[in-house]
Amino acid sequence: MKKWKLFTLIFISFLTVFLIVTVYKTLTIASKQPDGQITEATVNKNEAVEHLSEAVTYKTISYQDRAKMEFSEFDRFVDFLERAYPSVHEELQLEKINDYGLMYQWKGKDNGKQPIGLTSHYDVVPVLDGTEGNWEQEPFSGTVIDDKIWGRGTLDDKIGVIGILQALEYLLKEGYEPERDMYFMFGFDEEIGGDLGAKAMADTLKDRGIQFEYVLDEGGAIVEDMVPGVQSPVGVVGISEKGSATAELSIEGSGGHSSQPKSQTNIGRIARAITKLEDTQFPADLKGPGEDLFEYVAPEMSFGMRYIFSNKWIFEPVIERVLLQEPASAALIRTTIAPTIFQAGEQYNALPEKASAVINLRLMPGDSLQDVKTFIEETIEDDSIKVEVEGSEATKVSSVEGEPFQKVQQAAKNVYNDAVIAPYLMFAGSDAKHYDSVSDNTYRFLPVQITSEDLNRMHGTNEHISIDNYLNAIKFYIEIIKESNR
Repeated sequence: MKKWKLFTLIFISFLTVFLIVTVYKTLTIASKQPDGQITEATVNKNEAVEHLSEAVTYKTISYQDRAKMEFSEFDRFVDFLERAYPSVHEELQLEKINDYGLMYQWKGKDNGKQPIGLTSHYDVVPVLDGTEGNWEQEPFSGTVIDDKIWGRGTLDDKIGVIGILQALEYLLKEGYEPERDMYFMFGFDEEIGGDLGAKAMADTLKDRGIQFEYVLDEGGAIVEDMVPGVQSPVGVVGISEKGSATAELSIEGSGGHSSQPKSQTNIGRIARAITKLEDTQFPADLKGPGEDLFEYVAPEMSFGMRYIFSNKWIFEPVIERVLLQEPASAALIRTTIAPTIFQAGEQYNALPEKASAVINLRLMPGDSLQDVKTFIEETIEDDSIKVEVEGSEATKVSSVEGEPFQKVQQAAKNVYNDAVIAPYLMFAGSDAKHYDSVSDNTYRFLPVQITSEDLNRMHGTNEHISIDNYLNAIKFYIEIIKESNR
């Protein structure tokens, strides 16, 4: 009986200490959010709307087959910019890279400070054949109705180009002078990789010895209901983007008549390999940008969620299991596997001699292409299946410590005072990756408040932006330029 009492006492003492430590950690976790300083910028609404509306009308469409690109439309767009933004083109130096990559330089007063770069792209994806009739407004009309601007590029990413130029025109008319050099780089082929636009501009800057303190591109945005336990909108700033790899699994062997199949056919073996990969999955690990996200939002959570995330050292396995329940959160903590193409057979009664499958993988920072290949081979356990992997690995992870990230965060808070601004891992690709070689940090943030439906519209049907959202984007670019020069 005495031993039982002693055990009970020890257990209660341990539990008490545990609760004191974990509750104290929960209550004392400090917010990582700066105080928002409400922007004083007053944007000319009519002019701004007119400019984005017209910008949408130019069909600057990127195609994988570059021969299909109508560069006359790109010429017209560039002419429009020169006409719409006279102060920018008088005061800033414009250099054209590969004719259509637009690189503006704004000279600062202090040559000793590292320059800052803002970048966007003005090419857009095509409208899928057969879907034109599904649009409520013509996709290249730039229609303004019900306080919305409609058309391809209003979200991805002419809003970035026009938003930055509107901000520059505003600041120039105000007589503003930057402390440091600033560069504004606008790509024209981001949707097909950015090789002749952003990459060429980055290579040009590298040859000249230009090294940015940071570059800011499109990417994350301000969204609601993104993080459990956080009532406020969350603005996510990409500090890295996942790599994108293509794995091809292929097998060759004798075919034959379907009336006498082998116990293991080529199709069956490829299918079994895919099943093993989907059942196994890459290991999940809450680290890097995903961990940074929750460190920034944890102080803003309700008490129950804050308790769990403030004590990750205990609850990490539970957190990871929860995150794995949803595709979006699962992608934050592991390399993803998505079979996209399966090819085999031509005749219903003939066994195919060849079978292959293509898998798209989005790589976590730290996972190499060789890691992916090794994982696939060890998982499928079939030496007859050839595995080939190609693609790009994740970009470097930019810092959330120090001034560069804080400047982006502060500028966003100045416009969206109620939002929680946090780092995250971007799943899609952007031009930002090309600037990694010439910038200490690269961040990815589209300064608008969007819904999950808006995300589907970016490359889909009925792309549009509210006028208030667009005006806030301009204000953000005004604020980020000011914050970068304090």
